[in-house]
Amino acid sequence: MSLHLSYSRHTLQFKFDARTSRGAISEHEVYYLKVYNPTDTSLYGIGECAPLAGLSIDYRPDLEQKIQEVVKLVNEQQVPLDAGRDLPADLLSLEAWPALTFALETALLDLKHGGNRKLYQNSFSQGEAGIPINGLVWMGDIAFMQEQIEKKLKDGYTCLKLKIGSLNFMTELELLQGIREVAGPEALTIRVDANGAFSPQEAFKKLERLAKYELHSIEQPIKQGQWEEMTQLCKYTPVPIALDEELIGVRQPQLKEDLLRSINPQFIILKPTLVGGLAESAQWIGMAEARGIGWWLTSALESNIGLNAISQFTAQYNINMPQGLGTGQLYTNNISSPLKIEQGELWYKPELQPWGEV
Repeated sequence: MSLHLSYSRHTLQFKFDARTSRGAISEHEVYYLKVYNPTDTSLYGIGECAPLAGLSIDYRPDLEQKIQEVVKLVNEQQVPLDAGRDLPADLLSLEAWPALTFALETALLDLKHGGNRKLYQNSFSQGEAGIPINGLVWMGDIAFMQEQIEKKLKDGYTCLKLKIGSLNFMTELELLQGIREVAGPEALTIRVDANGAFSPQEAFKKLERLAKYELHSIEQPIKQGQWEEMTQLCKYTPVPIALDEELIGVRQPQLKEDLLRSINPQFIILKPTLVGGLAESAQWIGMAEARGIGWWLTSALESNIGLNAISQFTAQYNINMPQGLGTGQLYTNNISSPLKIEQGELWYKPELQPWGEV
């Protein structure tokens, strides 16, 4: 018998206004998709569709209409779903809906492996090993950012990621100087994320100033879509560059190859919600590794449902650097989960906290 689908909507509330160079957000609307056998609705797989305003190509007013369309196609068996087979993304016309693709793909994986939020069997999902992560420092005034930095260092993080681009650039340099006075590069890795805030004309000079602080990398220094300018930056940059927003909407394998060949970045950052799911992320990883390009995986403000799927997928690889996996501590009404942070690592510990109801 073909599987069935249902969905529900949930509005996540931030503990504070989360600021990036694109502005501040205080809430995040997500959709949970459940896939189940209609003869036993107690067993189900669940996935999260959580596109971001101003960033995701499927953050659109007709998103819920598209979800309803997919649910109808599946439940009327016009497009049957099978937990043992790949997601029929083409039949469901999902190319322009990466967050929805991710939700359906992970819901099927969850159901396939027992419907208990364990999508993969690996050392992370078994609670035997943690995943090193970077501590994210959100934009704000300098006092707010310094407070976050002090807490992250106290909590045992050895890698910090700072959002930059909203404060005065000299103030941001002073912030980095203050961090380096506390911890040198041998003790603390620093990443910065500009979210495309620099203009192509000023980017190289700013990168030269940032290089003084021996940064691991800078994410997306200029806005995406400027391949020629980004190629030149990556070729001559004094700070390794990681492409982030540049990957959004790039779904065709040949276009992926063209982008990596043309720009040849030092790193790429993969957010399954934004790039179209786990299979798409795996394809990016294979292409990047073939060219000697580094990578890491990052969550994109999903609740613990989406974070769990990304984290378990990440643990399928041999990790050699901190990943950008959120901690689930941003929201006042997140789904309770076994995901815990210890000394800068994300752990799955079902003995401490069971999954909450969705």
